Amino acid sequence: MIRFENVTKRYGKGREALRDVSFEIDTGELIFLTGHSGAGKSTLLKLIALIERPTRGQVLVGGRNIGRLAARHIPAHRRQIGMVFQDHKLLEDRSVFENIALPMIIAGYRQREMRGRVRAALDYVGLLDREKQTPAMLSTGEQQRVGIARAIVARPKVLIADEPTGNLDPDLSLDVMNLFRRFSEVGVTMLIATHDLGLLDRVGGRRIVLDDGAVAATDGQTQPAT
Repeated sequence: MIRFENVTKRYGKGREALRDVSFEIDTGELIFLTGHSGAGKSTLLKLIALIERPTRGQVLVGGRNIGRLAARHIPAHRRQIGMVFQDHKLLEDRSVFENIALPMIIAGYRQREMRGRVRAALDYVGLLDREKQTPAMLSTGEQQRVGIARAIVARPKVLIADEPTGNLDPDLSLDVMNLFRRFSEVGVTMLIATHDLGLLDRVGGRRIVLDDGAVAATDGQTQPAT
């Protein structure tokens, strides 16, 4: 589903955020991307979402070299990808329902289908009774669940998350990670960037470790701690 082939990303003044990165993620696989701050985790996710393009090498999603996609095809590519952020990026002047519906509004879905999918996403994250509230009326953990519901409402093939539990306490963090695991079990390919190794020891799963922009290690599937 996702393959990096000798990918380098260089910014201004020659700084390399990623260096010769190669790995492969199968359909429905749940992968954790780890490494110190500045290791290149966010840059890697941006390449998948086509927020950035590689300087060298190939990024393939679903067998397509997305680095060569014309600008007019980028919106269609992004509609296949759900994105979850640490700071939620919710619209404070919109209701929970309207925040979740936003990707479908942009994509031009019909009102009836949109309403059904938004309510299904809300039910999935346990917030069906909060659809009329605004983000300010929710706890931090509930706001993150709204962000997750928005990411999955259009049923993407791939979900990427950048430090999605960074502002949550340990129990809420585990709840969010278990939600992600449920998505992978129904075939969503997932790549989650996090520095919380203690949390990953509780969750289990395959890891890709970045160090100064290069892949320092990869490991196989591990079982959660008991």
